[in-house]
Amino acid sequence: MAGFVIFAERVDWHTRSLVAALKARGVKPRIVSLRACGFAVGETAHGLLLPGFGDDLPEACFVRSVPAGTLEQITHRLGVLHALAALGVRVMNDARAIERCVDKSATTFLLAHAGLPTPRTLVLEEAATARMLVDSAPGDSVLKPLFGAQGRGLERIPPKGALPEPEAVGGVYYLQDFVAAPAQGGPDAVHEDFRVFVVGNRAEAAMARRAKGWITNIHQGATGAEVAAEGLLADYAVRAAAAVGASYAGVDLIRDAEGRLKVLEVNSMPAWHGLFDATGRNMAEPLAACLVGETVSA
Repeated sequence: MAGFVIFAERVDWHTRSLVAALKARGVKPRIVSLRACGFAVGETAHGLLLPGFGDDLPEACFVRSVPAGTLEQITHRLGVLHALAALGVRVMNDARAIERCVDKSATTFLLAHAGLPTPRTLVLEEAATARMLVDSAPGDSVLKPLFGAQGRGLERIPPKGALPEPEAVGGVYYLQDFVAAPAQGGPDAVHEDFRVFVVGNRAEAAMARRAKGWITNIHQGATGAEVAAEGLLADYAVRAAAAVGASYAGVDLIRDAEGRLKVLEVNSMPAWHGLFDATGRNMAEPLAACLVGETVSA
């Protein structure tokens, strides 16, 4: 095995930061698109086509992004990641973790079965049944795309509220009870949740995300403020990453009206620029350390 790979579509701030952190450790990674990879059974010694490697295999791979595409293309790209892991290559995050996190219903199921508190969630295909469940919910429901990120496509629906037609949601309704968090800031109250960045079973940094509206994603205009990555916030985040099998993750949590923490989502390919702005800590450092196998003290 020789060399390291960063699977990325473009050399953005995150990729440059990770490259710099790896070079500081004596590693010069190749940046490769999963679009350029494939299978070459009978052609290469390992049966894969990896640009720049020939019959060799990388020592480790970091998955910054899996490019969008058709179902066939995405299946093929994840298949390459599955194959690398089967060949003994360390992959962060591996295809299994990515699949579990991309599918929000699988994430929620695994969180609940790991004993982590998470909002009541219903995922089903029948529109009529979904409408009945919304009408009987204890409060508002949040409709989320089953596959989605960065706060896009979220819709808050009150009881008796209209639901989109099935084709608008890919034929699957993912409904989660809306969590009414404690008000922050009196008359100028803002909505708040938390993002915790986990690397190698350790909560490295955390921020509160605050916004005037109920969608608190940084990409939707929320602001971040550093909070301590410790206590129950850190414990839940580390356990959530472990529940989906992620080597690193961005874990989203929220406090309900009684102040109890709940885990909302686990992101297997999280950005960390917003976290850097809020905390001054670049997650490329712990990620690079984990990728090269450094031991990080508690």
